[in-house]
Amino acid sequence: MNAQVEGGETLVFDKFTAVFTTRDTDSPQAAAQLRVRQAAQSGYAHLLRAQESAWAAFWSQSEVIIEGDNEAQLALRHALFQLRIAAPAHDQYTSMGAKTLSGFGYRGHIFWDNEIFVLPFFTYTQPEIARNMLSYRYHSLPGARRKAAANGFVGAQFPWESAETGDEVTPTWVPHFADPTKLVRIWTGDIQIHISADIAYAMHQFWQVTGDDDFWRQVGLPVLLETAIFWGERVEPEGEAFAVRDVIGPDENHDHVDNNQFTNYMIRWHLQTALDALNWLDVHNPDLRGVLISELNLSPERLAHWQRVIEALLTFHDPATGLIEQFEGFYALKDVDWPAFAGRTKSMQELLGIEGCTEYKALKQADVMALLCLLGEQIPEFDEKTWRANWDYYVPITDHEYGSSLGPSMHAWAACRMGLPEEAYAHFMRAARADLLDVRGNAGDGIHAASAGGLWEAVVFGFAGMRLTADGPTFKPRFPAHWKRLAFNILYRGEQIRFDARM
Repeated sequence: MNAQVEGGETLVFDKFTAVFTTRDTDSPQAAAQLRVRQAAQSGYAHLLRAQESAWAAFWSQSEVIIEGDNEAQLALRHALFQLRIAAPAHDQYTSMGAKTLSGFGYRGHIFWDNEIFVLPFFTYTQPEIARNMLSYRYHSLPGARRKAAANGFVGAQFPWESAETGDEVTPTWVPHFADPTKLVRIWTGDIQIHISADIAYAMHQFWQVTGDDDFWRQVGLPVLLETAIFWGERVEPEGEAFAVRDVIGPDENHDHVDNNQFTNYMIRWHLQTALDALNWLDVHNPDLRGVLISELNLSPERLAHWQRVIEALLTFHDPATGLIEQFEGFYALKDVDWPAFAGRTKSMQELLGIEGCTEYKALKQADVMALLCLLGEQIPEFDEKTWRANWDYYVPITDHEYGSSLGPSMHAWAACRMGLPEEAYAHFMRAARADLLDVRGNAGDGIHAASAGGLWEAVVFGFAGMRLTADGPTFKPRFPAHWKRLAFNILYRGEQIRFDARM
């Protein structure tokens, strides 16, 4: 562009940009040039109206209104905006990176953050986007099969960090945070295996919420069953029981642990859901059941093995106290003198050391409490005593300020579940301020997608108290004292439900 501007004059010009890659077309440059010409012919005003219309449609379905708390309202709206602009609205072969599209943190890799923290928002308000994100996992099954095979198993094992092909892309070594000249071994790609169950959980949740049987047959069931085959291989017999050894649970301060309870309970849920799905097919699509049984070699012996694992997988819930030991030997770890660390500005892992932290009862984020949030309504023995006992035990030993950004929203959800809305609000605002105030000093790496999605979960599953039952969603709101109103929409099996409560 060439222009001559005299002193005191103002030059206004419109810039049109289009982005294509070879994933879109064999001639991305030509496609981009054509799109730019079309945009210029339409004109700025026309494009602006189209943009405004698109955003109005999004907010009409997905907006959450909080009255009485401008900071919470702004933070939540910002979070949902960030999720929407990073979402794969027109593509089933990609998903959302842990730092959205706003930064280069984690190299754009895809984690369990999507399935457990981000997808519920889209599942309940923008199901077509959720379908795309879940379809990405289906299309990446070949990579999951390769990972399982590389580890000596059959079935499909999803990678901890995923990219285009679905192969494992977690770095094996990274510079040490305290001394960049030294390298630290990263074990998550090797042994943080709960992600396969997390993905199955999200697939099943989508089906339950949408009632989309075609999705379940074509996308959900292949993923559910192939990963169930992997679990049947990954568990180890231990006397009359089964164990899951050498793993990392959600709490990444402790690696190489045995029988992490989040992992074990999710495996048990996964295998039971797989058997239930086959029974569902027996009624609704016996031909497809026969095809899957044959193609995946789901022999009677294999299915019987799954049932034995469900019944005998090691779990550590103590009905007398309600406590669930996070993993085998957790109670024997050293206690932390938390008052001695008051006023710290670093994570407990930085202060105790990566190896040293494994020796202490210091959590990076919710682990047992995450288990209760996801499965607490489905497992009868997880009664009120269980919720309260584990809250009282684990929350005081969790690094809320400088641990994982995934923790605060989950704790907000759990606190609401127990009728503690003011405690929930404190955790909620930790998540709300994570990026807007850059409280961890890493917002430059990108928006925390899990924290953004977790805010929606904390509001809807927490403060609104939404539960999905066999009869549909139910609500039991518990608001902070200063909130005056909470309102939002959800979609349940094609019907819009409006929640609007005033205090």
